[in-house]
Amino acid sequence: MRKLHLVSTAALVISMAMPAYAQTAPQADEDTGYNDEIVVTAQRQAQSLQDVPIAVSAFSTETLERQQIDNPQELQLALPSTSITYGNFSGTNITIRGIGSPVVAASGDAGVAIHFNDMPLIASRIFDSEFYDLERLEVLRGPQGTLFGRNATAGVFNIITAKPDLNAFAASGEASYGKYNALQVKGMVNVPIGDIAGVRLAGMYLKRDGYTKNLNTGNDIDGRDYYSLRGSFKLEPSDNTRFTVTAQYFKEDSNRSRGQKQLCATDLTGILGCRPDQEAFGAINGDSTAVGVLASREFLTIAGFGPLAAFALGSVYGDDGHSYDTSINPTNVRQVAIDFEPFWKSDQLTISAELEQQFGDITATLNGGYSENEYASSLDYNLTTTRSILNNPGLVALRAAGAGGNPIAQAMLSSGIFNGNQICTSSFDPLYSGYLGGRINSCGDNTNEYDYSGGSNKQWSIEGRIASDFDGPFNFLIGALYLQNTGRNVDYAVLASGFDYMSTLLGAVNALGAGLPTVRYGLGPPFFFSDTNKGKLKTYGIFGEVYVDLADNLKVTGGLRYSNDKKYIRARQPFLNVLVPYGTSDAGTILANFDGDSATPGQQEFAEQRGTFDEITGRFVVDWQPDVSFTDDTLVYASYTRGYKPGGFNPPYDPNLFPPIPLTFDGELIDAFEIGTKNSFIGGQLQLNATGFYYKYNGFQVSRIINRTSFNDNTNATIYGAELEAIIRPVRDFTVNASLSYLKTEIADFGTIDTRNPSNGRSDVVIIKDLQSAANCVVAPAVAGSVPIANTLALVNGFNAVAGGGLIRPAVEVPGTNSFGAFSLCGALGAFIRANTPAGTYLFDAGAGGGFFLPGGVERNLKGNELANSPNLKFSVGAQYDIKTNSGWTITPRADLYFTGNAWGSNFNTIRDRIKSYEIVNTQLTVSGPEDKFYARAFVSNLFNSQAITGKYITDPSSGLFTNIYTLDPRTYGVAVGFRF
Repeated sequence: MRKLHLVSTAALVISMAMPAYAQTAPQADEDTGYNDEIVVTAQRQAQSLQDVPIAVSAFSTETLERQQIDNPQELQLALPSTSITYGNFSGTNITIRGIGSPVVAASGDAGVAIHFNDMPLIASRIFDSEFYDLERLEVLRGPQGTLFGRNATAGVFNIITAKPDLNAFAASGEASYGKYNALQVKGMVNVPIGDIAGVRLAGMYLKRDGYTKNLNTGNDIDGRDYYSLRGSFKLEPSDNTRFTVTAQYFKEDSNRSRGQKQLCATDLTGILGCRPDQEAFGAINGDSTAVGVLASREFLTIAGFGPLAAFALGSVYGDDGHSYDTSINPTNVRQVAIDFEPFWKSDQLTISAELEQQFGDITATLNGGYSENEYASSLDYNLTTTRSILNNPGLVALRAAGAGGNPIAQAMLSSGIFNGNQICTSSFDPLYSGYLGGRINSCGDNTNEYDYSGGSNKQWSIEGRIASDFDGPFNFLIGALYLQNTGRNVDYAVLASGFDYMSTLLGAVNALGAGLPTVRYGLGPPFFFSDTNKGKLKTYGIFGEVYVDLADNLKVTGGLRYSNDKKYIRARQPFLNVLVPYGTSDAGTILANFDGDSATPGQQEFAEQRGTFDEITGRFVVDWQPDVSFTDDTLVYASYTRGYKPGGFNPPYDPNLFPPIPLTFDGELIDAFEIGTKNSFIGGQLQLNATGFYYKYNGFQVSRIINRTSFNDNTNATIYGAELEAIIRPVRDFTVNASLSYLKTEIADFGTIDTRNPSNGRSDVVIIKDLQSAANCVVAPAVAGSVPIANTLALVNGFNAVAGGGLIRPAVEVPGTNSFGAFSLCGALGAFIRANTPAGTYLFDAGAGGGFFLPGGVERNLKGNELANSPNLKFSVGAQYDIKTNSGWTITPRADLYFTGNAWGSNFNTIRDRIKSYEIVNTQLTVSGPEDKFYARAFVSNLFNSQAITGKYITDPSSGLFTNIYTLDPRTYGVAVGFRF
């Protein structure tokens, strides 16, 4: 059925133009040589696209408008072997030929280099922006280890803005209005100043209602409110000197959502939260979460606070817990029922400048600039709503005890987290105080959970290049780059009224136990806070290439680059660590007794890490332009390129609580072999480019979660594939563009733990939900099948019986795992098993100082799995026909079909990772006046309203292992009018 749909849609794309094509064609002499030459700077020099021995796609502003590509998310549709998706922490994950950003670390790097007017951008928000007034957008596929350097293992996005035209005054503008009250205005004015200078100003504004309906409030969310301004100045005092400076600023203040929907097939046992073998529009089992265990009767009892267990919000056995069993999760990805509505704020200023000076056959170029950005976004953490707690037994008991004079109950009730019978949630506060300092986000009849992601970055860079243009067979390009980037307060926080509640309860208990004169204390910070206070990158590269013409049509290119990266990270992760009196809003007081780095003797405010990473990379290319009778121009090339992405730091951790883990993870190296051909046929009527590639991917950076913390390892992979791009113009006014790519990726031998199914499907394993951390561990025989499951269950149930705390229920089967599970204490249970079984009977992780711990799971080997976000098949086809009337008007129908095949949301390749294929169809009809001075356009994007998923993120065990999905925009339509002169 899907194949029939695709065939029908493809036929629609072509048929829209075909009736016009049936008209009388121009004479043969008018049919030749009318394909416009595309000039790119893929080799840091202006060259024809067809002469560059690199797989590169280029788009002008006009091309983007024709294909209804307004932003990077939509651009991916037209690019072979490329996917772009938002991530869980406000970033954008770009993947080209299987290589992207799978590493989770503040010190990590993306695999795709982003450049703005040839200036590299680090930690940029440029992909939050919209496209307008561009000279071109270049996308280079494959490692660019010489000219672009350190983090271009996948490729390069180079955004080239339109520069002033010194020859004539020009202006253009467009206004459009469409579905969701979408209003977009953009314009440009170009003013020459004498004969040697010019100014170009451009800008755009976009405002629309949200795509998603919040059924709880009736509000539309996921809207946009965005504007961008750009100014350029160009000076050409002589034919040999050119100076250009460009400044761009954009700002967004929207209720845009980072994630559109959360998927979960509920695990009724609460051991995992969501089943690993299904994907559904359900909700997590709240008993599996950190809030669920910390606010449970069982935790309070086993922690020694038995008399206060009556104040617990529920039980991990689900009797009366604050669960999600009344939650609504509509199957429509454009509907949610949430109690915290999102916001998205970002802005960025970028200034780039370039000075080019010719000295005869030598051209010297100096390029560089400055960029700074800030961003902040929040999202309902569970994208749903919990059950009302107005009559929660624990809160009823708390209020009764407070009325009866219980000092702990009275302190909790006066803490500020209650508004009558409603419960409140802290506001995010970089001073760590939340409700402790009187900062409350909202109050309601139910608990509320949301997150915060934000930070700021500043960078400056300078690059110098010298290139020759000799008449002889030898030429060269040499250069050097220096860049410095500083990130500050790159934060991620999770806030929950359950955390606030436990902060008040545990704070009062600790204050009472310490004999303080008042129990008006909380444990702070009252929210989970991963704070990268400062990160610095200093990087430089020295590079050069030589070009040798072995014959008139045969050239060899050789190049080398040395890259050096110095990285520094200053971070901490406080959460319910320090006893803090109510009314405290000073971070120094709240964290006065906090140790940010328990691995280092003494008290550390932060954990600090620094290191240097360096590598030599390069490329070798042979390109040949044979004189063949059946083409006008042909380029055939073969290349070897080594690409490099530096390593980074794993997060600071307590060596007494974790198995041995390297402090750093290594960089990535890619050996890329590529062959390609670029061809022009029939006087330019057909342009056909093809590429084949094979990669040896060494040191592939992957993440794993251990006790709620992401650590990064390295493994290897192989990648190969083929790409095809074509432009067909059988007559001057009829154009068809198409692309096709096939991609195969395969991970090498690599064992890691799938946190969604920590038993790895073994029937002799018991999965434990830890009552102190909400992490999972497993009790697993060292040799599969060596211990009967009955014996293992007896150990677990026996420990729970003597541990007390209400852990009276025996282990139960966990759906979708083939294993049993139980609530318990991983650390104490591990010690109990070691003391009561012979050495080597069960698996343990060895920690520092001889400590042993139950592992977080049974390793699964990923050998043969495909890399995430790497669709095997992609193709696109678009067609348009310019119908010209005798009065000078032009009517242009156009349609585009984009197909993206199946992919995986993670490297585990399970059913929950599958990203289904999708197709997007765009259509439009443009009517242009004489000389194209004004026009009107009607358009439809995503004609069939495909609910296309571009990426997935699976959270950790303490959050219930839900899946966040990220989607493309729904069907939109509208009209636009514009002018050009």
